[in-house]
Amino acid sequence: MSKKLAVRAQAAHTIAAVLQHKASLAGLMPLALENVEDTERSLLQQLCFGCCRWQPQLQSILNRLLEKPLKPKDSDIHALLLLGLYQLQYLRVPDHAAISTTVDACRALKKNWAEKLVNGVLRRFQRDKDQLLAALANSPAFVTAHPNWLRKQICHHWPDQANEIFTANNAHPPMTIRVARPHSSREQALQLLAERKIEAQATPFSRDGIQLASAVDVFDLPGFAEGHLSVQDEAAQLAADLMQLKGGERVLDACCAPGGKTGHLLEVSDTLPDPLQEVVALDLEQRRLARVEENLARLKRSATLVCADAQATDEWWDGKPFDRILLDAPCSATGVIRRHPDIKILRNATDIAKLAALQLSLLKALWATLKPGGRLVYATCSVLPTENTEVIETFVQQHRDAQHDPIDAGWGIAQTCGRQLFPQENGHDGFYYACLTKIES
Repeated sequence: MSKKLAVRAQAAHTIAAVLQHKASLAGLMPLALENVEDTERSLLQQLCFGCCRWQPQLQSILNRLLEKPLKPKDSDIHALLLLGLYQLQYLRVPDHAAISTTVDACRALKKNWAEKLVNGVLRRFQRDKDQLLAALANSPAFVTAHPNWLRKQICHHWPDQANEIFTANNAHPPMTIRVARPHSSREQALQLLAERKIEAQATPFSRDGIQLASAVDVFDLPGFAEGHLSVQDEAAQLAADLMQLKGGERVLDACCAPGGKTGHLLEVSDTLPDPLQEVVALDLEQRRLARVEENLARLKRSATLVCADAQATDEWWDGKPFDRILLDAPCSATGVIRRHPDIKILRNATDIAKLAALQLSLLKALWATLKPGGRLVYATCSVLPTENTEVIETFVQQHRDAQHDPIDAGWGIAQTCGRQLFPQENGHDGFYYACLTKIES
């Protein structure tokens, strides 16, 4: 494969795998980045993430330009056409360069027959762009750049916030960091950033958070290598204080990978009069636990790492009850689409009920491991009530020893159970939290 053509050909391979639901961008990008020149890595990421971010819109355009759909075996050419449209619509690449390099990529994909097709489609878009976009002005999928199933759910559940959610989901996320309380104050960290000419401001809701005006290399952050700072969205930082930790407690962080919240809990432990007795970090996949171990090593902290299915308590629980449990439940991730835009492609409407059933099952299993009088914090990065307040409502109805504790906070919107945060264009991600206490008999 020609080095010059590698970046667009590699982008087409990567996007094709997402379109075929073979893998996520997070899983595909490490190897994809190794397959291109160092100087092309930034462009590769821009092409892949941008194409997924705008895929519902780009597909709407492509549907009007193609006389008939491409065959499944030509998903790479399908991806290449989307990439070409993305460049013409959103990148500052000159039109002629965007078209020629995309057409040339057909040869790198060993599909010379597609050169004429790709050239014709892209040149027709270039020629008829105004008319095509005008014809799509009333298409909800085109206007919102969201798949119809998700758009309908968001509009149904959040009619007053829907447009803001769509806008935030389509924007680039800010870079937010967390200051480790034992090492320095947020004020000290802001001063060090200012000395490095890194523009930043304190987050409004997390007392440990700092939002950067623009993204930087993490190793340019003063104190990052030493474990004094971590990259973590403000919404995710709220979990630690909701836990209301006390010295000597045994804590479970369930579904913990990649370990951001685990690290935060351990940092808070260092500020207590007496440290926590133990933090157990549980996750289903060993590969993901390795990430947790790496992150904790940088923070110079440790936890008891357990690889197991949280639902199978008889396989991993030692019978000693936990004082606090954080359940960061698997979810649709519809609150972090701007960070993982391939969610628009990989998720579908049938996933939501399945996820809600899993979330309820996890709650029931872990509840048995919680000490009477103990506290469980339930969290998702979803904006869909089916996975959030409805799960907690059902659980409380089914468990007489479960008490919902309303969250008194200045962030989010109060629900029947818990509080919902929406993604903010220049702020935190979308998140949901609910707090439960196990009533002592």
